[in-house]
Amino acid sequence: MAARPGREAGGRGEWLAHLLLVAAVLLLSAPLLFALIKATQPSAEVLSSSLRPGGEFLNNLGKVWTQANLGQYMLNSAVVALAVTAGKTAVSLLAALAFVYFRFPLRGLMFALVLLSLMLPTEILIVALFDFVSRDLGWANTRQAIIVPFLASATGTFLFRQHFMNIPRSLSEAARIDGCGPLEFLTRILLPMSLNTIAGLAVIQFVFAWDQYIWPLVIMQNDERQVVQVGLRRLIDAGGQTDWGAVMAGALITLVPPLLVFLVFQRAFSQGVALNQEK
Repeated sequence: MAARPGREAGGRGEWLAHLLLVAAVLLLSAPLLFALIKATQPSAEVLSSSLRPGGEFLNNLGKVWTQANLGQYMLNSAVVALAVTAGKTAVSLLAALAFVYFRFPLRGLMFALVLLSLMLPTEILIVALFDFVSRDLGWANTRQAIIVPFLASATGTFLFRQHFMNIPRSLSEAARIDGCGPLEFLTRILLPMSLNTIAGLAVIQFVFAWDQYIWPLVIMQNDERQVVQVGLRRLIDAGGQTDWGAVMAGALITLVPPLLVFLVFQRAFSQGVALNQEK
């Protein structure tokens, strides 16, 4: 039996689509693969054009883990990232609860100001923020200096507000009739219905906090409390000569915590993003 022309065309189309997808994946992963190869090479071979994997990965990793104190930097970043993620989630939930279920003057204007803050990156406010945190609060070289300024999240407030607005009002009215207060309504009813949104926001905020660089570089001079991104930068030109194999190994290891967080919450993150797009 002769093959149908339509089936042959469909098969060629599928093969072409798969080839394009494979090419896109290879293109996007090329920097990571390059760093992985260079992290396995000895220092004398890293700057060469060779792309042959070596056997020096553990040796390079040992250099940055012990000699460059990478382990302490990663611990500091983990503490900061977890604190920022938990704090932002809690503050965003309370703010969204207020905007949706409370009536107060200028509520719409205040929410508009929250959205406008999305257009103000930290770099624009860094001078005023540094003066306030270091001089007025006296928090220079402390962990709260790189945690507290990031606890408010306009993105989180917006996401939770939109999510709460799609929850039937009958639930809040029934809870009020039963004598349920605002915080009890939040913890017993809203939180169980918002787990996917919380997971999605937690992944985004953890990655954001883990990747902090400019603000910790400015406000934190205590090397024992510095975050991992600044610690990696200090490996470059350290001692007058950069060991790029060690730098590549350290950079790859710092990708592990955000990757693990994403893998753990991947399903809830995808569902949370899909639900917010549908709404």
